[in-house]
Amino acid sequence: MARCLYELVDYSRAAEAFEAARAADPLSLEGMELYSTALWHLKRDVELAHLAQHVLAVDRLAPEAWCVAGNCFSLHREHESAVRLFQRALQLDPTMAYAATLVGHEHLAGEDLGAAAVAYQHALRNDHRHYNALYGLGQIYTKQEKHTEALVHFELAAKINPSSSVLRCCCGIALKKMGRLGEALTQLKAAIAIDGRNPLARFEVAGVLVALDRCHEALAELQQLQEIVPREPAVHFLMGRVHKRLQQPEAALAALNTALDLRPSAADRAAIKAAIDKVHLAEDEEDEEL
Repeated sequence: MARCLYELVDYSRAAEAFEAARAADPLSLEGMELYSTALWHLKRDVELAHLAQHVLAVDRLAPEAWCVAGNCFSLHREHESAVRLFQRALQLDPTMAYAATLVGHEHLAGEDLGAAAVAYQHALRNDHRHYNALYGLGQIYTKQEKHTEALVHFELAAKINPSSSVLRCCCGIALKKMGRLGEALTQLKAAIAIDGRNPLARFEVAGVLVALDRCHEALAELQQLQEIVPREPAVHFLMGRVHKRLQQPEAALAALNTALDLRPSAADRAAIKAAIDKVHLAEDEEDEEL
């Protein structure tokens, strides 16, 4: 049950199920590496630290224990320390694909794409169906703007785990960047069908709809997204742009000011201010100014 919930990206319920399993059999370390990753996604650093202490006390020669410990350091963005602990897990079990994938994720977070690729390929040599490693390779190709190669790997991963909203979303984003907007929309809507609260999928759907000049549909999507992530500046920024395109300057101004109030990054702040300055310009006038 815990593993199924984890694969469905329901990390909160997965963590509860893993904890129940641990309480029933405190000496079993089966699945504890996945439990630690669920806690990592939930940002529960105290619980993760306690779990690491527990599993290392149970068996310091278990690779799962070092994966848990590595996730503790990863959560605090101590990538080098995390890599060392994940590599310790691999020393104990060189065939553990998940440990190799965690090494890859840390190198990817540190922008060492070459080392990340080596780690993901190590994982796939030991388990050719390890979709996490395929996802990781897809992310590397995305960073390199090799969107065709990225799509190939995301699609392979999605075939192995078709219930993953995240993987469907990645396929959609790759297709969008390749200009295949109709196919992108299909994949992104499939991601939402799997998980209606996937904020990135809904945001990307809105972006595709804007590109297709289906602004009323995009606005409806953004309004639903606003209920899921009410304090995300990018959502309000895009809403402002859509309102402007629909010739609704007052609504556009309200959305853009809300985006500005939510403390966006410096680059986004500059873009929002520029949009506010041009909110009363017609689209063709703005194009001429550019």
